[in-house]
Amino acid sequence: MLFGLGLSLVFSILLCVHVVKTGREMYWLFIILAFQPLGGVVYAVLYILPELTGGATSRRLQQAAKQALNPEGEYRAAQALVEDSPTVANRMRLAAAASGLGRHEEAERMYADAAQGIHAEDPALLFGRARALVELDRPAEALPLLDKLGEIGEAGRTPQAALLMGRAHDRLGNAAEADTAYGWAAGRLPGLEGLARYAAFLARQGRTPEAEEAMVEIEKRAGRANAQFRKEARHWRDFAAEALGKG
Repeated sequence: MLFGLGLSLVFSILLCVHVVKTGREMYWLFIILAFQPLGGVVYAVLYILPELTGGATSRRLQQAAKQALNPEGEYRAAQALVEDSPTVANRMRLAAAASGLGRHEEAERMYADAAQGIHAEDPALLFGRARALVELDRPAEALPLLDKLGEIGEAGRTPQAALLMGRAHDRLGNAAEADTAYGWAAGRLPGLEGLARYAAFLARQGRTPEAEEAMVEIEKRAGRANAQFRKEARHWRDFAAEALGKG
């Protein structure tokens, strides 16, 4: 019994390390730790297994996992938990589900309500609220949260946080700060979002040769994308191309 619990904990910790190193959304930390071992198994099927094999079996398992994490179903389940027990963990889960549905105003409010007292500097809450604020086009409110996140330590200095920092500074017209944050994130984030957003920024700044160079890399990486990631790769390729006037 204790041996099994120990293995589950080690498995979960290793997955959490993968989440941070690959810049995945911070709510995965909660899912993995709160729903051991099922949360970790779902994460592994969604992100680790496709890295190891691109076969039909992997794609079927990935699709099944996505269906198991249906956002509407997750939102309803999280809402019921909050009604029964409005703990910080439950409210964080509901906020993440709301964000997944694009209900960023609701998510921002819930993250703010949860980040009180001893939870005021919780990295997942700070990141979740900052992301909601950026999506709501309220970058000036997001920046102090991102600054505080960076002061926490390694847990707050993730590529995803840097990307949010870049987006916030970009919208505020802080070109130098946006350049630094975008550049750092683009070189570390998996997928193409970081590089595509950086290419679009460079294009808007009139730095066409650099944007073109980034576009070449995007095309190269999009062409190598596994089948299950091609749709997402095309989206970010088109995002960058439009900024360069090639859409």
